[in-house]
Amino acid sequence: MNSYKLGTYVLRFFSYILLFILLLIVIVPIWLLVVNATRSTTEIQQGISLFPSTHIVENYSFLGGRGLDLPRGFVNSLFLATASVVVSVYFGLLTAYGIVVYNFPGKKLFSNFIVVLVMIPMQLSIIGFYQYMSKLGLTDNYAALILPQIASAGTVFFAKQYLESLIVWDLIDAGRIDGASELGIFHSIMLPIAVPGAATMGIFAFVGSWNNFFTPFILISSKDKYTLPMLIQTLRGDVYRTEYGAIYLGLAITVVPIIILYAIFSRYIVSGIAMGAVKE
Repeated sequence: MNSYKLGTYVLRFFSYILLFILLLIVIVPIWLLVVNATRSTTEIQQGISLFPSTHIVENYSFLGGRGLDLPRGFVNSLFLATASVVVSVYFGLLTAYGIVVYNFPGKKLFSNFIVVLVMIPMQLSIIGFYQYMSKLGLTDNYAALILPQIASAGTVFFAKQYLESLIVWDLIDAGRIDGASELGIFHSIMLPIAVPGAATMGIFAFVGSWNNFFTPFILISSKDKYTLPMLIQTLRGDVYRTEYGAIYLGLAITVVPIIILYAIFSRYIVSGIAMGAVKE
C-alpha cells in the first residue's frame, strides 16, 4: 500500500469520526428531550438518563388538567404552517419567475432590494407592522400571519437563485408559440420543473412558521387561537415551575412534527439546494 492510499484511508477515517461526533451533537439533545418527556420531575432531578420512563401519561394529564389545550394548539400551528407554505412558495416562485424571465426597468435594483429585505430582522419593523395590521382590523386574526407571506423576501431570493439555475428558455418559447398564456407557462412548465426547489422552500417555510413565537405573540390575543409555541410559553408560569416532566413533554410535542417532516423530505432539501447552487 503506497503512502497516497494510506493517507486517503486515514483522511476518510477521521472524516467519519468527525461526522459521527457531529451526529451525536445533533441527536443526543433531541433524544434527551424525548426521554425526559416520559420521566417524572423526581427522576429528572436525579440526573440524566438515556432510557425512557413510564410517566408520559401523567405528564400529559397534568398539562390537560391545567387547561393547556395541546391538540387545539397543534391544529392551530398546523393550519398556520400549511397556509404559510402554500402562500409563500406559490407567490415566491411566481415573483421569482417574473424577475428571471422578464426584462424591465429597475430589475437589478429590485433584485438587490430583495437581498436587503432578507437581511432586515422582523423585530425592527414589528411596531409599524402591528399598527398596519391594526388599521386593517387584522389583529387577533390568522390573516395577519398568512397574507404577509405573499411577500416573503427569503423565499423570493431562494426561488430566484433556483430558477436561474434550471430555467429552459426553449420550453418557454415553445409554450408561447403554442399560444399558452404567461401564467399557463408558469403553471404547466415551470412549476413541474421546480418541484425539488419548491419542496425545499416549503420545508423551510413550514419550520419557520411552526417555530414562530414572536409575531403570533404580538398579534394573537385569544387563547383559543394560540399556537404550540405560545402554549409552551405559558409553562414558564409559577404553577409549572417544578413540573419538569410536563415541560419537556410540551417541548417534545412541538419538536417531533419537525423531525418527522425532515425525515420524510430531507432528500428534497439536498437536491433543491444543490440544484440552486449550480449555474451554467
